[in-house]
Amino acid sequence: MQPIRRQLVAAGAASLLAPFLSGCAKTQPREEFKPVVGQAGKDVIWVPTPDAVVERMLDMAEVKRGERVVDLGSGDGKIAIAAAKRGARARGIEFNPDMVEVSKRNAKQAGVEVDFQQGDIFKADFTDADVVTLYLLPSLNEKLRPILLNMRPGTRVTSHQFNMGDWTPDRSEDVSGRTAHLWIVPAKLAGTWAVRVAGEPMQVQLQQQFQTLDGHAMLGGRRVPVEQAVVRGQSVRFAVPAGGAGAMRFEGTADASGRISGTVVAGGQSRPFTATRA
Repeated sequence: MQPIRRQLVAAGAASLLAPFLSGCAKTQPREEFKPVVGQAGKDVIWVPTPDAVVERMLDMAEVKRGERVVDLGSGDGKIAIAAAKRGARARGIEFNPDMVEVSKRNAKQAGVEVDFQQGDIFKADFTDADVVTLYLLPSLNEKLRPILLNMRPGTRVTSHQFNMGDWTPDRSEDVSGRTAHLWIVPAKLAGTWAVRVAGEPMQVQLQQQFQTLDGHAMLGGRRVPVEQAVVRGQSVRFAVPAGGAGAMRFEGTADASGRISGTVVAGGQSRPFTATRA
């Protein structure tokens, strides 16, 4: 065979084999991604939360069947999967698409349904959550804080290890050397309130720092301090000194319309009260 002819034959054979070889390359299975502790992520490295801490976080948040639980930076999906096992409608938001696939595999193996989504936690909408869980750095927790504080009062937020700056937890527990924190998103109560007790008006001015309240009341033309004031979710409690009659102790619930209703105990008697923003 002449050299030129041999080259033509070889070229023709190569062209015939090209589709076959290309098809083989396309059918090569993609190697399954396996996460490694300490691997880099968008904002943090990945370190899984121990099982005991996961369960304590969900216990502290009192996760109930049917509630919406959203895990921010869900990693391998462990927390969201544990919530789903309790009957919650669980969702995980994770930036790394490979970790999202790991989470989906883990949920399937666990026999539960979890909505795992690839996304940025600072851009995602999770305002429908009853419970938010996270294991992020303190700086990220503080960056999320304004978003969390704007959620529905009573939303529970639970974190593994790290806090929220000067928003102190409502509860913290040690779990084998780790810490689980819980916050209850407080109702926004700062401002002036017109309080009525059995038809008698009283004005109360409140200042608020997260779940702590301070302020004063105008009672019988006198300015008196508000004492022992605290808000936990939608529930509010405070006392107003009433001279020789002792303190008037208010306990009520704030609703979405900007109204507080409940009972006040004074002189051994309990009466209903309402309060509206002045």
